[in-house]
Amino acid sequence: MLATVTDKGQVTVPKEIRDRTGIAPGSRLDFEVQSDGTLRVRVLVRGADNLFGLLHRPDAEARSIEAMDQGIAGAVGARNRSSRK
Repeated sequence: MLATVTDKGQVTVPKEIRDRTGIAPGSRLDFEVQSDGTLRVRVLVRGADNLFGLLHRPDAEARSIEAMDQGIAGAVGARNRSSRK
């Protein structure tokens, strides 16, 4: 996919890439130039400030710590697999 750099150095990340990688407004990206001149971009994990209100569901049943840990591990694994494609 192609993107154009503006005169301010800004680039719009194509929607398909934003959707696949979970990039949303406020996401932080880490840019790294590789030894062969290629550019590596990683989506950084969101901080705790962005989690406020994420879990509040009054009609949902409470989850155990173990169930939460399994859900987190599954999401991280899926994100890592999709970022390696």
